[in-house]
Amino acid sequence: MESEENMMAIAEELTAICRRLGVELYFKASFDKANRTSIDAYRGPGLETGMKWLASVKERFQVPVVSDIHEPWQAGKAAEVCDMLQIPAFLCRQTDLLLAAGRTGRIVNVKKAQFLAPWDMRNVVKKLESTGNREIMLCERGTSFGYNQLVVDMTGIAEMRKFGYPVVFDATHSVQKPGGKGDSTGGNRAFVEPLAKAAVAAGADALFFEVHPDPDHAKSDGPNMVPLGQFEEMLSRVLKVYRAVNEE
Repeated sequence: MESEENMMAIAEELTAICRRLGVELYFKASFDKANRTSIDAYRGPGLETGMKWLASVKERFQVPVVSDIHEPWQAGKAAEVCDMLQIPAFLCRQTDLLLAAGRTGRIVNVKKAQFLAPWDMRNVVKKLESTGNREIMLCERGTSFGYNQLVVDMTGIAEMRKFGYPVVFDATHSVQKPGGKGDSTGGNRAFVEPLAKAAVAAGADALFFEVHPDPDHAKSDGPNMVPLGQFEEMLSRVLKVYRAVNEE
């Protein structure tokens, strides 16, 4: 969340694109980027302001909204607005955080940590199920491959689908180079589309994209973001693969 104006403009465009393409949209924005590389990096407006902004998006565009939480006490407050809570990859083993999210009854999307095998997410699922919540999604976002590198193992999508819950593929975080620019994260957005196509061909149930009107000047994750003006055409091409694979 860079500003309310920026967020509303992006939400308006994404809503229009997804309606034209017949795609269900969950609008996600972070009120706090708590794991920034540098102490000097912009983090966001905070929980209270962020929820006000997301509530405005939800009311104006009639779309479900999502944000990440980083500490258990944030779960209840975020759930007052959010239809889905997201657990960041670095925090996916934090038991108290998972339990707090599960107890809200909201959909919980858990990003698989870069250091976890897909089958190790079974323990994450069990923690959430212990709260009685079955509204669970698991997200593939790449695996650490040496220093400052990620690689995507598409077999992980099939492995995680065995747990009986939808699997999301995060096409933009998967092309990150964590800490690759020294005091910030690098990435290569040129690989977003081919990875998204491969993921839907491999059985991914949903896709996560970061988009921005001007990624090169974004306050977070710019190198791996899709330019908003290019998103509709790119998503159209990805959907052709999805529909070819899923035709009856």
